[in-house]
Amino acid sequence: MSTKLHFRDYNPKQMILFPQRLDKDIAENDPVRVVDAVIDNLRLDNFKKMYKERGRSPYHPKMMLKAVIYGYMNNLYSCRKIESALKRDIHFIWLAGYEQPDFNTINRFRNRVKEEINQVFTQLVIVLAEKGFITLDVEYIDGTKIESKANKYTFVWKKTTEKNRAKLISKINALLEQIDESIAQENAEQGNGQSFTPADLMNIAEELNRSLEKDPKPESKEQKEKHKERKKQIKQLREHADKLGEHDEKLRILGERNSYSKTDHDATFMRMKEDAMNNGQTKPGYNLQIGTENQFILDFELFQTPGDPLTMIPFFKSFLNRYGKLPQTGVADSGYGSEENYSFMEEAGIEAFVKYNWFHREQRMHYEANPFSPQALYYNAEDDYYVCPIGQHMERVGTTRTKTESGYVTESARYKARRCEGCPLRGSCFKAKGDRIIEVNHRLNEYRRKARERQTSEEGVKHRGRRCIEPEAVFGQMKYDTAYKRFRHVGMDKVKMDFAFFAIAFNLRKMCSKIAKQTKNGGNNPQFGLFLRFYLILRLENRIIWKNPEKSSPSNLSDSHAA
Repeated sequence: MSTKLHFRDYNPKQMILFPQRLDKDIAENDPVRVVDAVIDNLRLDNFKKMYKERGRSPYHPKMMLKAVIYGYMNNLYSCRKIESALKRDIHFIWLAGYEQPDFNTINRFRNRVKEEINQVFTQLVIVLAEKGFITLDVEYIDGTKIESKANKYTFVWKKTTEKNRAKLISKINALLEQIDESIAQENAEQGNGQSFTPADLMNIAEELNRSLEKDPKPESKEQKEKHKERKKQIKQLREHADKLGEHDEKLRILGERNSYSKTDHDATFMRMKEDAMNNGQTKPGYNLQIGTENQFILDFELFQTPGDPLTMIPFFKSFLNRYGKLPQTGVADSGYGSEENYSFMEEAGIEAFVKYNWFHREQRMHYEANPFSPQALYYNAEDDYYVCPIGQHMERVGTTRTKTESGYVTESARYKARRCEGCPLRGSCFKAKGDRIIEVNHRLNEYRRKARERQTSEEGVKHRGRRCIEPEAVFGQMKYDTAYKRFRHVGMDKVKMDFAFFAIAFNLRKMCSKIAKQTKNGGNNPQFGLFLRFYLILRLENRIIWKNPEKSSPSNLSDSHAA
């Protein structure tokens, strides 16, 4: 006997397509619930000042914030894609409560919260610290170059601008000498035109034009040619004034930098590691510095300088301004091992696990130092002299002071040998004429000695191994897992805003991952809730306490349960 085939009812044209409760189809352990809980319990009082009391009621800032952050968690950085997800994705629909702002509204909201979103990031990090995910006592620092949205071929170089400006000044001086001898005499004391401003040149041009108009009408051919030549000179003077204004504006934008992009004035041309052609081509970008702990982003800052050494001190000050304290321990690679950075960390009470240039070379099994290098020579600290390889004393003859780009002054002692002529080791020792002179920075050498002791200690070995999986892992996940390799905004303020959204989404995604792992391994609660001590209290069934034996102390856990 054959059975009749039955299908489930299917009617796509029905009036009600979704269930009455959307959260029915959203899993209890879905990250969207974490986003909803976290944003609901953050203080967003500063967001109210962005809106006016009159006019049409705006979308709630919490809803907008949830939608944008959850979009970044799902690698949706475009406002148009977030708009589409708010209409199609059930998670976005539930999170937004059926609200459907268009992409212009989303973009305006993002640009409007450039300052406030940074405070949201700070609040989230403090919550992570309260829950034991991090301690804020140790910070692993590293930097990477992120390409700007600017056109890569619209570059302005400082050396070229200064060179062209100097040529223009010479042309202006020559033109003024042709126009009037008296003008040339008056401006001879101004340093060959170096103090000229575009306004000064325009005033001279206007004065010459008025003088030309007062002259009688030329009648002879010679007078007409002279009149025509004078008009031409006035026109050239005005053109030179405009060009000089362009050069001065370029130099103003450049400041201390060596380049910038015409389509993004805040972007500096840097060499990127992601150079597929391996030709060292520079691209407009920003130097992104981050501090991490347990692979959470603790702090971030964007710099316009390609090098890392000058970024460390401002980065620590950013941490201080954000959290009201400095980390107890700072870990970084050899790119930050300068005297200025060592000095700052020592004065600030930060235990520095920062390598110097040749640290890894010294740790090799078969490493042999160059016997002729200043570091290998014997130094008598009591009498302040060095002993060269042949045994003669190198007495101190002076001190060299050098100022860094940040204004920090380094001092190097100079030591000179007595008689190097006829020395059998001269060819191997040094090749310059006369007696050998060496320069030694004793203060930096002392900092490096302390750094070597810290790095080779048990704690130093732990931090060295940990550093490779802290900021390096974050950069890898950021660039290759989330496809965040290039900024999508122009200008320093908008770029900071965009990365603040990304950092919040990254930390939330990392928190969800760790809670899910703990739950899988037999944690307290299978649900994704969040218990925030200093904020509104969630329902009892949604609470979960993160227990990390390495990062959480028993006192913190007991306080959390008591709260």
